Amino acid sequence: MNWGLLITITISLFILLNIIVYFLQERLIFKPEKLPVDFEFKYANQVFDEYNIEVADGINLNGVHFKVREPKGVVLYLKGNSRSLKGWGKFAIDFTRHGFDVVMIDYRGFGKSTGIRTEEGIKRDLQYAYNELKKQVSEKYIVLYGRSLGSGFAAKLASTNNPRMLILDAPYYSMSHIAKKFMPIMPMSLLLRFPIKTYRWIEYVKCPIKIIHGTNDKLIPFKTSIKLSKINAKRTRLYPIIDGGHNNLHTYPQYHRFLEEILHSKLPKKIDPTTSSISFKRKKH
Repeated sequence: MNWGLLITITISLFILLNIIVYFLQERLIFKPEKLPVDFEFKYANQVFDEYNIEVADGINLNGVHFKVREPKGVVLYLKGNSRSLKGWGKFAIDFTRHGFDVVMIDYRGFGKSTGIRTEEGIKRDLQYAYNELKKQVSEKYIVLYGRSLGSGFAAKLASTNNPRMLILDAPYYSMSHIAKKFMPIMPMSLLLRFPIKTYRWIEYVKCPIKIIHGTNDKLIPFKTSIKLSKINAKRTRLYPIIDGGHNNLHTYPQYHRFLEEILHSKLPKKIDPTTSSISFKRKKH
């Protein structure tokens, strides 16, 4: 056996695989659904307006604003990595039923939104949209909700702004962390153009952080949220959906009970240690 030839072939294949991952990673991370410019959104029993924001030359963000009478606040909903607002809009009812307006945005290349996707570009887009929202309503009424892919971007927004609350639905530690799980031999920290480091941004969030995660999530394990919850522990509360997976949390009544509790929650009062067992110490004999 020609060991030298075998080693050369192995190294060559590894390098080729790295090149393929580098150039095809966008197709693996993002699963966009494109919509024609004249597509009309239809959502049963929902009042909404469609809008377009030109954030730069050739870059247009398309979004939908779901409205209620006398809103208690507004939820900026950052969706997952697939489809478009055509499909995601149905989840707005989970917030409008509690008296909150909902703003959803399609990322670059999704739905009717245009532009070349980059991590920095998406972060700038979302900050621009957040700034526009601040012109309409005080930040104390803005709730950031990030679902799966959107959780990282929501954490980033919350780290540099002052929303009322940050809700993370099935969040990841970082995109590199997920990729490493499926391709452990690859140097993903070097290859990924979308590292999206949730763990780094969540540390600087100053508002209450609520994390919802299914205990049977096969794509992003529940232990990821346990790990994230320890980074900014004083501001974080974890809500486990027993047996919940990655894409079916909305089918669990517990998810909707948790969401109701979260949306109507007030800032927790400080615990007086003299009135609880928190300061109790066992006497030594």
